[in-house]
Amino acid sequence: MALQFEAFHAGGLAPGWSLLVQGHSDSGEDQFEINFLSETGDIVFHIKPRFSSATMVANAFQGGRWGQEEASSVFPLVLGEPFEMEVSSDAEHFHVHAQEHKVLQFAHRHRPLAAITRVQVLSDHRLAQVELARKGLCWG
Repeated sequence: MALQFEAFHAGGLAPGWSLLVQGHSDSGEDQFEINFLSETGDIVFHIKPRFSSATMVANAFQGGRWGQEEASSVFPLVLGEPFEMEVSSDAEHFHVHAQEHKVLQFAHRHRPLAAITRVQVLSDHRLAQVELARKGLCWG
């Protein structure tokens, strides 16, 4: 799997950041994942769509081992179709949306959040756009 995008922010990427990935799922392989990493190299949040089982799986790799995998059967992605995924965070969770549907939320397993400094998108699919942005606060 090829590294398609990598970004680093010394002040931390959670909470308040949003990652938007747009692409095309053009093969039957489960060759797409997003990883948020700590400054020590642990994968504090790993999200991967599994087209073969129509599930979205999330986990964390800390201290040299994977934790308990969490899976969601909310899977609005279709092979051969364009897709859009967004990962955002607040003080308690990472939130994953695909095709504007809430897919899952994943409780932070790593503290402090400011130590989450890197994000990677690995994919063998064609990615049209990857955008990392600090979300503004909205007052309603």
